[in-house]
Amino acid sequence: MAMLKIKKGDLVRVITGRDKDKEGKVISINRKKNTLLVEGINMITKHTKPSMANQQGGIIHQEGPIHISNVMYVHKGKPTRVGFKMEGDKKVRFAKSTGEVID
Repeated sequence: MAMLKIKKGDLVRVITGRDKDKEGKVISINRKKNTLLVEGINMITKHTKPSMANQQGGIIHQEGPIHISNVMYVHKGKPTRVGFKMEGDKKVRFAKSTGEVID
C-alpha cells in the first residue's frame, strides 16, 4: 500500500469537481479505496428509517467520500504539494512550495 501524503486533521482544498476551491478539515481516510471525508465537502442526502440511535428517522445530510487525488494540502493559506525527506533519522513531510517541514 502506498504512503499517503495527507493525514487526518489536515486542512485541504478541493481542486476539482462540484466543490472546487472549498476548504475543509479531513475527518477520516479510507486507505484501501484512497478516499477521504472532508468537513462540509461533497454533502450527500441520506434517508434513514427510525432506529434506537435515531428515534425519528428522516433525511440526514452528511459528508460523502472524495478521492484523495482531488484535494491538495493547504499550507499558510495556499495549496501545495507534499513531499517526504529525512531529517536526521526521522522521515518528515514538507511543503514543496516553501520547503518548510509540516510535522
